[in-house]
Amino acid sequence: MIINPIFKGFNPDPCICRKGDDYYCAVSSFEWMPGIPVYHSKDLVHWELLTHVLTDQVNLQRLPSAKGIWAPCLTYCEPEDKFYVVYGVMNSMNARYFDVDNYVISASDICGPWSEPVYLHSAGFDASMLHDDDGRKYVVSLEWETRAGYEKPGVICLCEYDPLAKAIVGYPKRVWRGATNRGCIEAPHLTKRNGYYYLMCAEGGTGYNHCVAVGRSTNVWGPYEPDPAGAIVTSVINDSNERADDDHLKPRYFNPDSVLQKSGHGSYVDLPNGETYLVHLTARPFVPELRCTLGRETAIQKMKWSEDGWLRMADGSSLAKVEVPEPNLPAVPMPEIPSFDDFDGKLGNWYYAPRILPQSFATTGARPGYVTLRGQESRTSLNKVSILARKLTSVYATITTCMDYHPEVYQHSAGLIIYYDNMNYVNLRKYYSQTLGGSAIGITHLENGTKNEMLDTRTAVDDSRELIFRLVITGRTFHFEWGYAKDGVGKGKVDEASLQRIGPDFDTTKFSDEYCKYGEFTGTFVGLTCADRVLHRHCADFDFFDYDADETKPVA
Repeated sequence: MIINPIFKGFNPDPCICRKGDDYYCAVSSFEWMPGIPVYHSKDLVHWELLTHVLTDQVNLQRLPSAKGIWAPCLTYCEPEDKFYVVYGVMNSMNARYFDVDNYVISASDICGPWSEPVYLHSAGFDASMLHDDDGRKYVVSLEWETRAGYEKPGVICLCEYDPLAKAIVGYPKRVWRGATNRGCIEAPHLTKRNGYYYLMCAEGGTGYNHCVAVGRSTNVWGPYEPDPAGAIVTSVINDSNERADDDHLKPRYFNPDSVLQKSGHGSYVDLPNGETYLVHLTARPFVPELRCTLGRETAIQKMKWSEDGWLRMADGSSLAKVEVPEPNLPAVPMPEIPSFDDFDGKLGNWYYAPRILPQSFATTGARPGYVTLRGQESRTSLNKVSILARKLTSVYATITTCMDYHPEVYQHSAGLIIYYDNMNYVNLRKYYSQTLGGSAIGITHLENGTKNEMLDTRTAVDDSRELIFRLVITGRTFHFEWGYAKDGVGKGKVDEASLQRIGPDFDTTKFSDEYCKYGEFTGTFVGLTCADRVLHRHCADFDFFDYDADETKPVA
């Protein structure tokens, strides 16, 4: 059986495609770089983080949290033997205008190089592309509605794309209001099968009334008929009419009988053997707070086509399942992200940074066996922040590092961080204390923009010795520990008996879309960080990063 979610932690808005026996799935990345992670599988059971689409094609600096790269569409055009990615850069949501620019890029190899971005339009977000069997291409997206008196957030629009002119043809035309009355339609994917154009959308908002729903037509421009089944994949099976409510979250629709919540925003793939699978967004909240610390994740469901040409879950229901039958494909194990990184080779592709590439400040080449982080701006900045982070995939995890760092002025600091956005993080850091006249450690806590330097945690340390920093997450709470490194290599530097707690227990649930006021739609990261708020050049060396997570435990 496949156990959901298949991509744990911050991996929302999945879009899947197939080339031969290879399956590729792209997810959203928002302000995090590199952008648009792509996972690869040959059996839909085992997956590897293969590559990222966006590196130097986009500038996300100074964008607010939860803006940036939204809902990529990854497709493979077989006649051209070419991959296409359509993505949006959300620049602003001020006054609910949702200013987005949509682009398309292409590549002959999924690992690139990718073409220069071609601008499509700014009508709305979640744009995607259909490669029709007559060679034409179409772009479908949400058309964001801003006018008073009109249903929010809008309707689905369609336009043709001219690949020779590298431009859309005319203005987008409105074609679809949804197959249900849940409202808040978005995430359209247009496909063609057996003479029908299928328009798969997310409805109900990307919260607790979320679902996957479908319409179809024999003409790409419509009219589209709604699937009589309504929602085909969801976490809440009851029908509802929420067209008058444009709130995306709708916590009143939480289903206590379902482990997977917020299920919607789907994309399907037909297998050569006749089977069909659908990937979709989902989340696992803390209850009763309904806070999703891990963010929105990716799940998969086994589907089937009905005799009259509609897509259905294989078990006949519409409720998203945790356990899903595996496809009839040979098992092909894939490389997994290692839990322990000794930084003996190049920087792993599982590391991210807010708004800038990790390689712009982090290198494994400066000191053998270490990663060196060059300090930059404060961790609240929207510009150049040195945070080398990986996605939190379980709320039961122990994260340990060994740091060699010598701060010289009080603007220097480095350490271990748990980070939701630039206004919500907790950082155990080493810094120069003018009060103590030397190096010290202490905790800085930001909660919805309110900073607490937690001076009661300030502790003088021996500047000549390497430090062990540890973050322990035990479900609803987490805390930090520290100690001096001992002689050894890698984990051998950790003297478990000498580690001591520093600071209080913190509330894990607060690291979530539902609690954080400055950002939404992403998830929690853990990682290494360094700041030099004077000259942006003072460095910290980290000997290893040990991420020990128990992904089998459910969110409490």
